[in-house]
Amino acid sequence: MSAFTLQKNDNGVAVLTMDVPGETMNTLKGDFGAEIDALLKDIESDNDIKGVVLVSGKKDSFVAGADITMLEACESAADAETLSKQGQEVFDRIEASRKTFVAAIHGPALGGGLELALACHYRVCSDSTKTQLGLPEVQLGLLPGSGGTQRLPKLIGVQTAMKMMLTGSPARAKQAKKYGIVDDVVPESVLVEVATKLALKSPKKREAKKDMTAKVLENTGFGRNFLFKKAREATLAKTQGNYPAPMAIIDCIEAGLDNSAKGYATEARKFGELCMTPESKQLRGIFFATTDMKKESGVEGVDPAKVNKVGVLGGGLMGGGIAFVTATKAKVPARIKDIVPEGIAGALKYSYDILNKKVKKRHMLHSQMQKQMANLTGCLDYSGYKDIDMVIEAVFEDLGLKQKMVADIEEQCKDSTIFASNTSSIPIGEIAANATRPENVVGLHYFSPVDKMPLAEVIPHEGTSQETISTTVEFAKKQGKTPIVVKDGAGFYVNRILAPYMSEAGFIAVDGQSLKSIDKAIVKFGFPVGPFKLLDEVGIDVGTKIIPILKGQFGERFNSPDAFDKLLENDRKGKKNKSGFYDYSGKDAGKKIDESVYKLLGVEPNEKLSKDTIVERCLLMMLNEAAMCLEEGVIRNPRDGDIGAIFGIGFPPFLGGPFRYMDTLGLDHLVQRLEHYASTYSDKYEPAQILLDMKAENKTFY
Repeated sequence: MSAFTLQKNDNGVAVLTMDVPGETMNTLKGDFGAEIDALLKDIESDNDIKGVVLVSGKKDSFVAGADITMLEACESAADAETLSKQGQEVFDRIEASRKTFVAAIHGPALGGGLELALACHYRVCSDSTKTQLGLPEVQLGLLPGSGGTQRLPKLIGVQTAMKMMLTGSPARAKQAKKYGIVDDVVPESVLVEVATKLALKSPKKREAKKDMTAKVLENTGFGRNFLFKKAREATLAKTQGNYPAPMAIIDCIEAGLDNSAKGYATEARKFGELCMTPESKQLRGIFFATTDMKKESGVEGVDPAKVNKVGVLGGGLMGGGIAFVTATKAKVPARIKDIVPEGIAGALKYSYDILNKKVKKRHMLHSQMQKQMANLTGCLDYSGYKDIDMVIEAVFEDLGLKQKMVADIEEQCKDSTIFASNTSSIPIGEIAANATRPENVVGLHYFSPVDKMPLAEVIPHEGTSQETISTTVEFAKKQGKTPIVVKDGAGFYVNRILAPYMSEAGFIAVDGQSLKSIDKAIVKFGFPVGPFKLLDEVGIDVGTKIIPILKGQFGERFNSPDAFDKLLENDRKGKKNKSGFYDYSGKDAGKKIDESVYKLLGVEPNEKLSKDTIVERCLLMMLNEAAMCLEEGVIRNPRDGDIGAIFGIGFPPFLGGPFRYMDTLGLDHLVQRLEHYASTYSDKYEPAQILLDMKAENKTFY
C-alpha cells in the first residue's frame, strides 16, 4: 500500500494525504523517494493544480519525524550524509515549486515532520493541545538534517530558532504563531478549509520579523560574532563538552546565514558525522529502548484492570506530585487524604501552581485548568474511598504507619483495591506482612519532583498477584512514567546503586577533598548535579535514612561516613531548611559551598585527588552494585537497569546507562580497576561475581 494519496479537486487545490500503512504515526522513510518524486512530477505537470494542501491521514498526528531505524543501516558518515542530502533535495523541490504548498498541521509535527512543513510556502495548524512543532534531533545526538538548521532561522530569527534546536523543546500552536512558524492557528474543524484558501495564493517567502536588538545581533558582523561566541560559551557550560550535536547545530546556523549553499552542505556533512558518534548511538539506543518499553505489558499475557479512581494517602510534596500526574496525565480522579486540612491544601496548591503557570504562558486555557483541577478532591477521613480502584500511599517512611495504612484501606475499600506504596527504602514484603489481601499490595516508587522525573519503579513482593503488577505498570504509563519492574528488597534498584556512589563521595570528602571539586568532577563527567548538591536537593535527612536499611540487608559495603551524623545533629537538612553543604544566603543562594561545613566534618579541604580519580572511585561503586542487582534478579535485564539509572538519577545519557558504559569500558578493564581499589583501598570494591564470570567467558551485557 502507498503512504501517499493525491486527491485532485475542481477548485484547483489538490490534497496530498500522508498515511504510512501499519503505523500509528507517520514517519519519513528513505524508500519514499521514488513515490514522492512521481507525485511531485505529477503535480508540476498538471496545469489544473494551482496549490497543494499537505495533510495527515493519522488521527491527532501530523508527521512525528524521520524513521530513526534508517540511521542504523548507515555504515559510514558518508552514508548518513547521503540520507541528509536526499531529504534536502526533496524539500528543496517543494520550496522551489511554482505550485503553492500548504502544510495543514494537526498533532505533532516534529523533526523531519516540521522540516517538511518548513519547506511549504504556508503553514496553518490546529489550536489543539495535541499540536506541537519542534526539532528534537539534539535529544538523539543529531541535528535537523533536511534543511531545518537553514529554514527555521530565516523564518523566525537566529536566536529563537537556535533555542528551539539546542533544547529540542517543541512550540505549541499559539507559541508557534507568535514565533512566526505558522501563518495561522484555527480549530481543527476548519483546518483544511483555511489551508485550501492559502493554497490558492501565490507562493510567498517570508522573512523573520526582528526588533532592533535582533537586527544588530543577527545582521552585523560584530553582532553575529558576539551572538555566536556567547551561544557557544553557554552551550559548552551546559553540556560540559559531552554532547557534540549542540555545537554542530550552531556551526550549521552560522554557516548558512550569508551562504545558503554552504549552510546546507555543512548541515549534511555534520549530520553524517554525528550519526557515527558514540554519543548519538547511545542516545538512539535509549530512544529504541523506551519505545519498546511502551509496547510491553507488566506481565506477558495478563491484562491490566481498569483504574477509574485513585486515592492518594499523604498531601506532602510526593503526594501532591502523585495526585497531579494522576489527575492531569492519566486523567483519572484523585482523592487526597491527609490528617490535617493544610496537607490537602498543600497538595491542591501543588497542582494549581503548575497549571496556573501554563495558563499564564498561554499553553492552556483557564477552563482547561479548571477541568483538570476538578479531578482533585480531598478528605480527612476515608469518605469517598469505597469505590477507589488504586490507593497510592505517600506517607512518612515508617513501617508501622505504612502497615496501618494497608489495614485501613483493606477495611475501607473494596476487595480488589490495589495498595501501592511509594516507599523509597522499606521492603514491600514487610509493608504487606500483616495484610489480609497481600496479593493487592505492591510498590510504586516515584522520584522527586514527580511531575518532572520520568521513572517509576514497580516493586512486587512475593505475594503480589500478576494482575496487580500488570495494572500498576499500565497505570504508571498513563501517568506519563516509564516504569521498570524490580525485585523487592532494601533500596530496590535505583536507590541501591545510588547509595554506594553517594557514600564514596562522602568518604572522599572526609579524607579532605573539597566538596566543590567532587561535585565539579561529577558534573564534568556528565551527571546533572554533583552528589553533595543532590543530597541538599533531596534532603540530607532523607538521603541518609536509607543507609541503615541497606547496611542491614547487604552489609559493610553500604557504610557511610560517621562524620555525616554531625550534619544532622547541626540540623543541616539541605535546601529545604536552607542549611546543608551549600550556602543558601544572599543572591548566590545554593551556588557556593558553605565553608563552615568543613569544621563540622573536621577536615581541612585540599585538592589531592585528580578529577578522574574522584569520578572513578564513585562510579565504580555504582557500576559494581548495578551488576550485583542484575545477578540477583533485582532488575529483569540490562536495558531496564540502564533506563532506571538514566531516568531515575540522571546517569549520563550519552554513555547509555551503567551496563552500556561497562560494555564500553570493557569488562577486563572494569574488573582490573575494581581489583586495584579492592587491594589498595577497601574490599568493598571486590568485583561482583557476575563481572568475574562474564570476563572469564568474554561476554558483554549487550
